[in-house]
This record gives sequence, structure tokens and C-alpha cells, in this order.
Amino acid sequence: MTVEPGATAPPKDYRLLVPRDWFRIDLTEDRWRAQLKTFVDRQAEGKIVPAEIKQETWATLRNTAEAGVRNGALEFFLRPELEGGGILPASLIVSLIPRPGALTPRDLQESFAARQRQNSSDAEVSTIVLPAGETVRVLGPTTLDLYVHMPGGVGYLALAFAVPLSGVTGPMRGLCDSIAESLRWIV
Repeated sequence: MTVEPGATAPPKDYRLLVPRDWFRIDLTEDRWRAQLKTFVDRQAEGKIVPAEIKQETWATLRNTAEAGVRNGALEFFLRPELEGGGILPASLIVSLIPRPGALTPRDLQESFAARQRQNSSDAEVSTIVLPAGETVRVLGPTTLDLYVHMPGGVGYLALAFAVPLSGVTGPMRGLCDSIAESLRWIV
């Protein structure tokens, strides 16, 4: 297995560096629900967290993971952010969007920008270049979605960050950018 920075063949896999304090859930395995429950239990451990908040958090995260699995999600990373006794994690969902002959990054950017204008959204849509390739970035107040064009034109790897408490600004924005910049293809 080698890592090729300028690869043009479709990759076999990817490598992404995520901080150790982020809890990783493998959505390709059947045990992801139990892993999610473990995360919620660990975050509530030793803290005064009402049972309703714990259940609501687990249900919200479960629904997010289930929607991700339906849409090609591979991994779900959670970083706890505690405020006022609640458990509201920052998260990253990594999804594979296989689309041979898919839109170019520039065309994808235009598609997202048109949708944002229709919905009167305050999200910023742009195209950037990451070490892994040309990327469409959709930046909202509490979300950062990156669609990294895969070598060989086989589709996109999507990195969807959600930061409900602090928003995608300041240090969290820097952290999200650093994680995205660490993406490398394995060919």
C-alpha cells in the first residue's frame, strides 16, 4: 500500500488524521449503534446529565448516523462539547459518493451555489485546493461540508463537520481545516 500525492488512478482507500479525543464509530460495521451508546454513556459519566437529555442526544446521533449510512457514510467521529449539563458533540461524518463521470468540482460548486441562492441560505460556497485534490467547500454558521474530488474521476469523498455549540469559527474552524488537509489517497 503506497500513498501517492498526485495519483490519477482511483484510490483503494484514504487516510485521515483525526485527533485522539474524537470518538470514532465505524459505520460499515453492524455494531455502530452500541458504539454510539458507549460514547453517550461515557460523556454523561460522572456528570449530572438528566436521563431525557442523554436519551435525546443518543436518538439525535443515531438518526444522524442512520441517515449517513443511507447516504454512503463510512465513519462518524464525535468530539464532546459539554454545556449546561447537555451533551452536544462536534462531529465529522466521512462519506463516499461514488459517481463515475460526476460533475467537475467547478460544476458542483455552481450547483450548490444555485441551491443556496434559491433557499436564501447564508452558507458560503467555494472551490479550494487541498493536498488530496480540488474540493468544493460549503461553509455555514455551524457546518462545514467538503466534497473532495477523488482521483480517477470516480466521485467524491465528503467530509461533513457539524459544530453545534461554538460554530465553525476560530479554533474549531482551524481544527476542521487541519483534519481536511490531512486527507491522503492510498493507491
